[in-house]
Amino acid sequence: MSRDAGPPLATESVVSTPPAPRAWQGRTTEVFLAFLRLGLTSFGGPIAHLGYFRAEFVERRAWLTEPEYASLVGLCQFLPGPASSQVGFSIGLRRAGWRGGLAAWAGFTTPSALALIAVARLAGAFGQSPAGEGLLHGLKLAAVAVVAQAVWSMARTLCPDRTRASIAALAAAGALLAPTSAAQVSIIIAGGLAGVIFTDGVAGAAPPVGEKTIVSRRAGLVCLAAFAILLALSCVGGLPGLFGACYRAGALVFGGGHVVLPLLRDALVRPGYVSDAAFLAGYGAAQAVPGPLFTVAAYLGTVSAGVAGGLAALAGIFLPGLLIVAGALPFWQAAQGFANAQAGMAGVNAAVVGLLGAAFYTPIVTGAVRGPADAAVALGGFVLLVAWRAPPWLVVALCAAAGLAIVAAGPVG
Repeated sequence: MSRDAGPPLATESVVSTPPAPRAWQGRTTEVFLAFLRLGLTSFGGPIAHLGYFRAEFVERRAWLTEPEYASLVGLCQFLPGPASSQVGFSIGLRRAGWRGGLAAWAGFTTPSALALIAVARLAGAFGQSPAGEGLLHGLKLAAVAVVAQAVWSMARTLCPDRTRASIAALAAAGALLAPTSAAQVSIIIAGGLAGVIFTDGVAGAAPPVGEKTIVSRRAGLVCLAAFAILLALSCVGGLPGLFGACYRAGALVFGGGHVVLPLLRDALVRPGYVSDAAFLAGYGAAQAVPGPLFTVAAYLGTVSAGVAGGLAALAGIFLPGLLIVAGALPFWQAAQGFANAQAGMAGVNAAVVGLLGAAFYTPIVTGAVRGPADAAVALGGFVLLVAWRAPPWLVVALCAAAGLAIVAAGPVG
């Protein structure tokens, strides 16, 4: 498409007729089972989750293309909430509509939420044992391999020329020098502007618009209005207890993952829902389970008010992120129909690669690799993923076993 081309004709953007009910039902089950498997095996935090999603839904299942996947990642990096869960929810929406989105979220979230509720009930201390330390260390090394493979593959596809490679490098440098959520959003915006200015005439610079989701603009506006109303109510005490406190934390956090912990601590420890000791114990337990780190809210809510409290906290912390991404999706897709927006997305995609590269260095590498043995395990996992096409779950299992062996052999690093 030329840079001076206008938006597509109205007939080009008509949403195709949804499949028959049986097809929707089959796709919903397919989505749930795919994300349930990831929810049981995706260790390593939000950046690693994006690597697992890419391997599963871009490479293995081909539910969306590399540029479409990068577009979703770019959108979710802009928005408040848990980025990896928002990306998964969006993939489910694309595949099987609203039921698919909820199935994706439920499949990916349920395993870690149930595990943390159980830990809160049983007050387990496995993570303090040598075996728990070794297992956690091995899972961090698996995350190094998974993220390295994701950055490598995305860079080859989305940064194939000097312009976009330079945008990615500058984005990585900016993220390393200013590791804040505000800087991350600014870098993505700058990447988009650089794409508009510098990618003119670059073949294939613009990602395709891709398959439409079933989220209409009217539904998107309803979701955005609900997000804003609930946030206002949570700020003035209009939402009950744990749900309101966790909704406010989930609605205001940019960057997701570990960034939510200070907000959660302020929302739950200061009012007296949980103690500082319980909060830190929940954070430690969340490191040892797969799936999104936001499920730490299930642990904290259970400690405070039993299983019902855990479920209320879980719903509160995830709801704002799901509402805002559903609300933004139809407008994000429509914007990609314009030539300048497409060129901007080329820059955004390159900036996302740079941000993932910076996150690969810190906290992934700096938090996991503490010696030559660690580096060897991570490198072996990377080779298995890239050269041998090994499934991520196998690499996770092998790295976990290696972590146990490293810790058993003596102090790490």
